[in-house]
Amino acid sequence: MPRPPRCRRICGAPQIDTFCPNGCENTKPILLTLDEYEVIRLVDLEQQTHEQCAAQMDISRSTVQEIYEVARRKIAACLVHGKPLHITGGNYRICGGQEAAHCGRWCRMQRANTEKSNKKCKGDSIMKIAVTYENGQIFQHFGHTEQFKLYEATDGKITHAEVVDTNGSGHGALAGFLMQNGVDTLICGGIGGGAQAALAEAGIKLYGGVSGDADAAVSALLSGNLGYDPNVHCDHHDHEHGESGHTCGNHGCGKHSCH
Repeated sequence: MPRPPRCRRICGAPQIDTFCPNGCENTKPILLTLDEYEVIRLVDLEQQTHEQCAAQMDISRSTVQEIYEVARRKIAACLVHGKPLHITGGNYRICGGQEAAHCGRWCRMQRANTEKSNKKCKGDSIMKIAVTYENGQIFQHFGHTEQFKLYEATDGKITHAEVVDTNGSGHGALAGFLMQNGVDTLICGGIGGGAQAALAEAGIKLYGGVSGDADAAVSALLSGNLGYDPNVHCDHHDHEHGESGHTCGNHGCGKHSCH
């Protein structure tokens, strides 16, 4: 007797489950299952490896590969042939925050409660700032940083600072690492689009395209004079720092950008 398939663990149902091109309202939609949607979300948006995705969904890496290929074909068919897409059904179970220990980037379902708890414990005036860190300087590739320097600040003054190791976490998983450490603000050099999306989803304010001394950057942020690039991106190769940028506080000309 064949063994029943294992239910795939997903974070939650999508906020929007139907996509329809103009004029195709009466066309039969292509159906994308919730477990297929979850694989696309984890691999393409959060930039997890298939191995990381498999661990989070409680399935094998080969199953992730199979689901991923099927889901990509369905999405491609919608784009090429102009067909509606409807996300429904599948073989899954919703985590709902009950299995958060298995989530590589921590559980977004627990975010609201954690934010409330942090406010009660720390007070509304406390900021917790993370900086990608190496030998006193701002490390220039977010996804490859091995350390963060974490700062707590109250009323515009640094009250505590410590250096923590990332323990091999990378890209999308780093957003969860920062959330677990109560971080609400990140200063870094280059950073990719998937990691930016994960930070935005986690509610972490990003100041990218910054270089130089880490302590000085945090002091500049607290005084409203940090130069950063609001359109920062990372090409995973060389980071050239130009003259265009942005200054927090007065919206003037900054000095740091990452191209």
